Amino acid sequence: MSVAQHTLSQEAMALENKYGAQNYHPLPVVLSRGEGVFVWDVEGKKYYDFLSAYSSVNQGHCHPKIVSALTEQAKKLSLTSRAFYNNMLGKYEKFTTEYFGYDKLLPINTGAEAVETAIKLCRKWAYEVKGIDINEAKIIVCKNNFHGRTTTIISFSNDPVARKNFGPYTEGFVKIEYDNLEALEAVLIGNKNIAGFLVEPIQGEAGVYVPSEGYLKAAKALCEKYNVLFIADEVQTGIARTGRLLATCGNCSCETKNCEGTPDVKPDILVLGKALSGGLYPVSAVLADNEVMGVIRPGNHGSTFGGNPLAAAVAIAALEVVRDERLAENSERLGIIFRERINEYIKGSTICKLVRGKGLLNAVVINDSEDGDTAWRICLRLRDNGLLAKPTHGNIIRFAPPLVMTEEQLHECIDIIINTLKEFDSE
Repeated sequence: MSVAQHTLSQEAMALENKYGAQNYHPLPVVLSRGEGVFVWDVEGKKYYDFLSAYSSVNQGHCHPKIVSALTEQAKKLSLTSRAFYNNMLGKYEKFTTEYFGYDKLLPINTGAEAVETAIKLCRKWAYEVKGIDINEAKIIVCKNNFHGRTTTIISFSNDPVARKNFGPYTEGFVKIEYDNLEALEAVLIGNKNIAGFLVEPIQGEAGVYVPSEGYLKAAKALCEKYNVLFIADEVQTGIARTGRLLATCGNCSCETKNCEGTPDVKPDILVLGKALSGGLYPVSAVLADNEVMGVIRPGNHGSTFGGNPLAAAVAIAALEVVRDERLAENSERLGIIFRERINEYIKGSTICKLVRGKGLLNAVVINDSEDGDTAWRICLRLRDNGLLAKPTHGNIIRFAPPLVMTEEQLHECIDIIINTLKEFDSE
């Protein structure tokens, strides 16, 4: 690397540090281009992307079909606000509701906004349909959740970094242990004011915690028993990431034989984002059937950009790519290979404790404390070796490549990961 090239990276990072709020701690690499499973830095070095913008680019970087939809629509009409109809929103709503098996879609922009929307929708349903006394509705959430960082969401987070000095906090939430059906039913039995249960099918940010087999189906059954809405936050786990169209597998719409025999868990409220646009534009959505979505009336909720024609065109193309390229099936198949090879390596490793995940959402737990720096140093070495990943919760490294990855590419990446981990085995 020349001095001039090195300066490009240093200048870019210095600009962010000087003029940007310090609300992230990025890996020190400056990216300027992406295509498929690869990204390139400003010096021209090529990397495998094993984070996928937190599962936003499941379809790969700059997928030509999605880029084409974006550019063609941008030439025609990008934004009308919801003060007027536009010719794309209805098409997007029809396509997406049929694709996921729901009556209605409420379009929004980001994942956190969509979760906020789901909370509002659940509360309004609780008062107008279930009959809970006004301002008494409560929503059950799980400890170690990650649903975003808005004021309401951090109010039910137990992450001290996200919460500290941002109070006063929003009330109306009950926290229970994740993957604990007894804890869930204990709250449902003892409180007539429970409106909903908000849950991640897999806790991604917490370290890719996969619940016990049958947990989601049993939790949904408990919600039905006590007339409580089951709300699935599939912002990160949805859109084929876990080897199914949805981690909850509602309607099994991924059209792959791998879904046969899988319990069908259809959330009452489904929250989507990230890969809903293939990473090209902020698009999120809340889906529900008429009984729930019908409580929303004009003026209750909105967004200037939510449902804009550009977002609609991009989202349709992004979902078509998932369907046509059978990305759920590819994710399922490659995920099995990934875990099998890493598990084989772990048998003789001192630095790596375990691997867990579903599809191509996986995590490796490093033999270090949560406040240690080993996982961070491993990610720096992975970067040097041509693969980008990032730690979560100190000693856990999340691996989530674009779902367009081939088996040959995956094996090359696993070689990089194992060889890098072996360097730390010898320390």
